[in-house]
Amino acid sequence: MDNRQLNHKELYRLPWSLPDNAISWLEPTAMCNLACDGCYRQNLKNSHLSVDEVKHHLDIFQKLRTTDCISIAGGDPLLYPDIIEIVADIKKRGLKPVINTNGKALTEKLLNDLKKAGVYGFTFHIDSKQGRGGRWRGKNEIELNELRLEYAEMLAKAGDISCSFNSTVYEDTLQYVPELIDWSHKHIDIVHTMVFIVFRHVIPSMPFDWYAGDRKVDWDKIMYHSDSDRDIEMLSTDVLAKVRERFPEFTPAAYLNGTVKPDSFKWLLTERVGTKDKIFGYLGPKFLELIMTVHHYFKGTYLSYASPSLTEMGRSTVLLLWPFEKSLRKILLNILKNPLHLFRKSYLQTIMFIQPVDFTEKGDQNMCDGCPDITVYKDELIWSCRMEEQKQYDTWLRTVPKN
Repeated sequence: MDNRQLNHKELYRLPWSLPDNAISWLEPTAMCNLACDGCYRQNLKNSHLSVDEVKHHLDIFQKLRTTDCISIAGGDPLLYPDIIEIVADIKKRGLKPVINTNGKALTEKLLNDLKKAGVYGFTFHIDSKQGRGGRWRGKNEIELNELRLEYAEMLAKAGDISCSFNSTVYEDTLQYVPELIDWSHKHIDIVHTMVFIVFRHVIPSMPFDWYAGDRKVDWDKIMYHSDSDRDIEMLSTDVLAKVRERFPEFTPAAYLNGTVKPDSFKWLLTERVGTKDKIFGYLGPKFLELIMTVHHYFKGTYLSYASPSLTEMGRSTVLLLWPFEKSLRKILLNILKNPLHLFRKSYLQTIMFIQPVDFTEKGDQNMCDGCPDITVYKDELIWSCRMEEQKQYDTWLRTVPKN
């Protein structure tokens, strides 16, 4: 899909910035129990930070960054031995603890302990290129919906915990995205967010030389590289185009631009309202602007994850706010086509497409401007997706066009 088919000036530019952001990214460990294709973090067994080190990272966030939510990632944070204490500490600081996990280590007992500690939500990374074993071995994206549903129902049973899923999108799995979005609609009551992240890696045919300072670096020594050529140029708008083949009415409302390209869609957010049987419509840019502005005015932060009690307010949102937003009026008209819908619970659901680093012909690296997934390394705020460059070379890698 040509970016020109989607005008960034007609969408709400999410107000996130480096010092004031909806999300911050905490990594207490780099240890993981899966080996996902395309992972940007080196899997290290003996990599647990001490509790004091983790709390120090939280101190750095609170010193340098206003934030609504702490995404606890890794590695897989459920392997961190003191995850309960960390969740409780984040909650005590007045922040939302959200765990980013593949879910493999999650049990009902651990979930209940995390809930008691104050966990706000989970984001489960599930896709077909994680090397899962057992009954999930070799399953495609559609077949893995059974696993997604197990986790969604587990959280729903525990009660009042936000449930999100994300997956990496590859050239051969792009075809499944519309079906996954349809699946999330069927479970809109317990699935609150779906996120799709397009695949990126360093590959042999890239027309760049890589430098750490003035020192040239072999491309195949970079941690996140593939030995063979693969499609690494997929954009968020390509995912949108695939979705619109099946759902032409699918309409994004907000975006996050790139550091180099102001009209690139690094994060592309869609918000919709519906029941398990019908989507009534898509919320517009002004709605997102209103919600972010009001939340910041009263809470001092930009909203990140929404609680299940908030996502259940789809009908109330439409009835209360329809005078303020054109998209809400359209949704209300769709509801009124069958007045019985006024007596049925409607839900809000978020769909997000994320486009990691891409490159200009000059070698400029177009990153997410105001990236939410900023983490702490050596007491500084850095992009989490490129931390391995700092670990390997103590600097960011530059890309220079080959002669």
